Amino acid sequence: MKSIQILVLIVAATVGCGLLFVNIYTSVVDAPNWSRDLPASIAVAREYFSVKNPGTFFRVLSPINQVLALLAVVVSWWAPKGTFSICVIALILAVSVDILTFSYFYPRNEIMFVAPMDNVDAIRSPLSRWRNMNSIRSELIAIDVFFDYLRLIKISQGSS
Repeated sequence: MKSIQILVLIVAATVGCGLLFVNIYTSVVDAPNWSRDLPASIAVAREYFSVKNPGTFFRVLSPINQVLALLAVVVSWWAPKGTFSICVIALILAVSVDILTFSYFYPRNEIMFVAPMDNVDAIRSPLSRWRNMNSIRSELIAIDVFFDYLRLIKISQGSS
């Protein structure tokens, strides 16, 4: 049972790290380019994202991250004392990140990348808010990854 627990936690930590680094990449590389020379820069981004966009990645990996977090809760039922609660916290964080993404980021993505570009200020404001809030999303994902590793260490050590 312990090897299954460790495998689930390794995969969960790996997926969590992937989400974190892609999110950071989007903040460091993509977002500054989107706002470089409005409205031309957003028009270029729209053209670039005409086939696939970062949401394509997150729509696949975020649910996988949540399923792995839920699976970690299930396999941690018999784990050392305290591991189960760590797994529950990681699950709550994984779900919270997606709630934040759907409720906060998707509406702004719609404005920035889909809605007509009639008014530059109508794009500038959501873009600025998107950039500010994405650091908070990265922090939440980083905390989730921290808990992924914490529970992996706890199960690997087999102590309470």
